[in-house]
Amino acid sequence: MGRGPGQKGLLPGVPLYIVTIIVLAAALVFSLLAAVTFGTMDLPLSDVYTVLLYRLRHALLGTPFPEAWAPGTAMHDVVWLIRLPRLVLAAAVGMALSVSGVVMQAIVKNPLADPYILGISSGASLGATVAVLLGVGAAFGSNYVGMMSFLGAFGVSMAVITLANIGGRATSVKLLLSGSALSAICSAFSSFIIYLADSDHATTQVVRWTMGSLAAAEWPGNGVMCLMAVGGTLFFLTQFRTLDLMLLGDESAITLGTDLHRWRVLYLVVSSLMVGFAVYSAGVIGFVGLVVPHVTRIFFGTAHKKLVPIAALGGAIFLVWADVLCRTILPGNEMPIGILTSVLGAPVFVFLMARKRYGFGGRE
Repeated sequence: MGRGPGQKGLLPGVPLYIVTIIVLAAALVFSLLAAVTFGTMDLPLSDVYTVLLYRLRHALLGTPFPEAWAPGTAMHDVVWLIRLPRLVLAAAVGMALSVSGVVMQAIVKNPLADPYILGISSGASLGATVAVLLGVGAAFGSNYVGMMSFLGAFGVSMAVITLANIGGRATSVKLLLSGSALSAICSAFSSFIIYLADSDHATTQVVRWTMGSLAAAEWPGNGVMCLMAVGGTLFFLTQFRTLDLMLLGDESAITLGTDLHRWRVLYLVVSSLMVGFAVYSAGVIGFVGLVVPHVTRIFFGTAHKKLVPIAALGGAIFLVWADVLCRTILPGNEMPIGILTSVLGAPVFVFLMARKRYGFGGRE
């Protein structure tokens, strides 16, 4: 028999859970400070941290920059305007995808679900395709491809909700089937547009967008992404009881006095916003929202009070180091991060499935 939503993982207990949160938070800070030293361009460690120290002093005390470390110098701009923004973006996107994966799996009661199972990935790809190949959305400015990708992801999510509510209230099965159907439709339209396109350069740009990239990270956009990731995580942390009930099913929840329908729709909207902004910022990055929640459940069980914050920190750390590998694994070149997460995530997931009989994220 599989264990219920309150099942314990390999590391039960409140004190250990609190220690884990503290350790993971410290590990995230350490990861950001360590990862900024890696890249295609070799920089002395002392110079990297000197730039960060002067930035901190300037922000807190208003201390002016020495001429050698001032904005506009190569060292300052590489560290502060290129490397650190993409690492912060990686952490925010990893957090958003992991938490959305936790929620999606609870919404549809399917351990194979991730943020893209309900057609979000295909919607984002379709948005990027019509932007690049047809010029739709050019009024949004230089980042119109990202904006159209976000609108595609969010639009498909809303369409999934609408379709699942036709003929009665949305259920986990109807949401899953609606997502699969709309995903197929979006993929077909994307393929058709690419087939008709007469531009190899534009087609290549679309393909690269669907592979994911953090190269366009910048501080203003990071602020919005961090707000969505942290805000969404805190929101779902307050909803742990309802998320636990979703694993029991609608009938059990009703007997306990909770109607899951409106909560399911609300959670899908918030999750879609988080994933939509992640797609807008970094393109399509798969497997983060699938593997990280599973690994977290193995160690800490299915109680969402523990699962949400640990998965958020774990996803952030994972994507930070995935970005480091993308920038260093191929000398003089950068691997798309979506390819790397798939290469790393798929074998891990297969191993988890093959290692033991698997219930909803835990042992049977």
